[in-house]
Amino acid sequence: MENRPSSAAKASPNPKEKLVRVFDTEQESEALIVRGLLESAGIDADLTSLDAQQDILPGVGGNIILVREEDAPEARRVIKEYRQAPGDETAELDISGLNPDDDPTVS
Repeated sequence: MENRPSSAAKASPNPKEKLVRVFDTEQESEALIVRGLLESAGIDADLTSLDAQQDILPGVGGNIILVREEDAPEARRVIKEYRQAPGDETAELDISGLNPDDDPTVS
């Protein structure tokens, strides 16, 4: 059996733990989604902003997600699966042949 700390023990990160970057983006909204995805998979994730003063360093900045080194392979796997997941398939449905009179939900 693997000797890993319980999730309660993981809730208080050790300041000496090595953190690894697993994701970066310029969009904060995308970083928030990925962080939520990782946390829902049971992986603690830290979102860090790398914003720089734009008048001094224009175009420099972004957001990175850091995880514990031992969680990095799983975090990368979760992110890869998310990126490969099919998009919203509801937009692909062909409803042109449906007759609205046959739909019991339409009054």
